[in-house]
Amino acid sequence: MALTPNTPSGNAPANSKDAAAQETFLREVDDALREDQLRSLLLNRGRPILALVVGGLVGLGGWLWYNDHTASVRDQQSETFVTALDALEANRTQAAKQGMDPLAKSGNPGYRAAVQISDAAIAEQAGKADEAAKLFAAVSADGTLPGPYRDLATVREVATNFDKLPPQTVIDRLKPLAVPGKPWFGSAGELVALAYLKQNKTEAAGALLASIAKDKAVPDTLRRRTRQLAGQLGVDAVDNPVAAVDGSQVQ
Repeated sequence: MALTPNTPSGNAPANSKDAAAQETFLREVDDALREDQLRSLLLNRGRPILALVVGGLVGLGGWLWYNDHTASVRDQQSETFVTALDALEANRTQAAKQGMDPLAKSGNPGYRAAVQISDAAIAEQAGKADEAAKLFAAVSADGTLPGPYRDLATVREVATNFDKLPPQTVIDRLKPLAVPGKPWFGSAGELVALAYLKQNKTEAAGALLASIAKDKAVPDTLRRRTRQLAGQLGVDAVDNPVAAVDGSQVQ
């Protein structure tokens, strides 16, 4: 007697459909739950979240505007200062001062220092040495200004009063600046060397002058002048004598 095959495969399609339906149902329940949770979150905390998002966008917009505005102001200030310097170079002092005075009140310490130094230079060109020295001294003593400007003002103040100052005072004030690598090494070093000469310290003066003359970072005019002074003191300040003879080295 033949037996009817007993195969479980006959129930597989029904089980697959049930599993798929159950999975779909669970997914819909999960989505509904998430939606309900989101709705509850928005209802309970929607305003703080919205305020936070809006605040962030406003802050970002303000930051972008500030950066753009600051860059624009810097460009305008730079253009104004260059124009004023051109006027000063052309001896149009009044026009230069009209352009520079607003920069001194702008709150930018760099421009404020530059304008004050320019005012001192204008006074010096007008033959008002004492007034110029006071203006340079004011910049030098102002701790809120950038260091390089203060150092420059110190050099200019000492240079303006050089004949009135004891040599040792010149040396004490400028020796910290008369160091290779410092921004005003050449100018400060030359004045210190001249003060050494007043003290009859020719060896120290010659060595310092030679050091300035060999420093490629020093302006060429100053290098030529210090090279000549060093030569007069019997100090060789030429890096390459052959190149100097050939004319390929700055003389």
